[in-house]
Amino acid sequence: MTLDPSYLEYPRRALGYDHGLYPYSALPDRKPLAWPGSKSVATWIVVSLEWFPITPSDTPFRAPGHMQTAYPDYRHYTSREYGTRVGFYRLLDAFAKAGVKVSVAANGAIAQRYPSIIRDVAEAGHEVIAHSTDMNGTIASTLPVEDERALIRDSIAALCDVTGAAPRGWLSIARSQSFATPDLLVEAGIEYCCDWANDELPWAFANGLVNLPLNHELSDRQILNVQQQSVDSYAEQMLDAHDWLSTEAEAQGGARLLPLHLTPYIMGLPYRMDAFERLLAELAARPQTWFARGSDILDSFRSQM
Repeated sequence: MTLDPSYLEYPRRALGYDHGLYPYSALPDRKPLAWPGSKSVATWIVVSLEWFPITPSDTPFRAPGHMQTAYPDYRHYTSREYGTRVGFYRLLDAFAKAGVKVSVAANGAIAQRYPSIIRDVAEAGHEVIAHSTDMNGTIASTLPVEDERALIRDSIAALCDVTGAAPRGWLSIARSQSFATPDLLVEAGIEYCCDWANDELPWAFANGLVNLPLNHELSDRQILNVQQQSVDSYAEQMLDAHDWLSTEAEAQGGARLLPLHLTPYIMGLPYRMDAFERLLAELAARPQTWFARGSDILDSFRSQM
């Protein structure tokens, strides 16, 4: 029995992908980028500042890190709250000590419940980007478009109410989008997102939205919580990644992007901070390092497009 010839007909077959959101592009085929000051590695720190409702929603899915045991789940709820009460301020102190400016992806609920935290972020010169309404505000294509549009709008508005300025960037919970998300983000005035982890340089969607790849494998949640590795191993891996990217950029020409995704209730624990501060100091000592906020990387990328 042979297959019907129509079985092999696939209307969305194209180079690389089966969607029209952005074109396929292999890194070696692109025009090389150059970071300011002839730096080769843009080191981009993103801190997720999240508020977890004590009762999770599984619609369309439960966010990673959400409540897990029978409710009320005070153990996990208060450990997450530790991040906003203690851990985040340790990270702010570490950034100030190293002279580093970062991107802080904040739920709208953080701005509504703890506006002083958002003000402290802005006053220190860090960038605030939108990170949904709260950790029940997940996105998938089962979410009605009008509900997603409202979620994006409300997330942005809550941050604007405190900072007085619209965020330029967006990070979805679990980096999850629907087929409508890129267009809804542009509609809402967002200039870049951090959800698509398929590269080590910025790239543009067909609609003009820029993606800054936030590598999941380099996050503290993945290395410290999921893989149960030590903070010393985490720091060693970040330095190894930096040095590899720097060497690769020198050999091939151009530049690279090293994202460090941090969670205050994970990295902000006292037994991890010493190693983390040493990591920042070692990265700062490398002449190829450009510590940059997402908006700085976006502006440099657009100037070269």
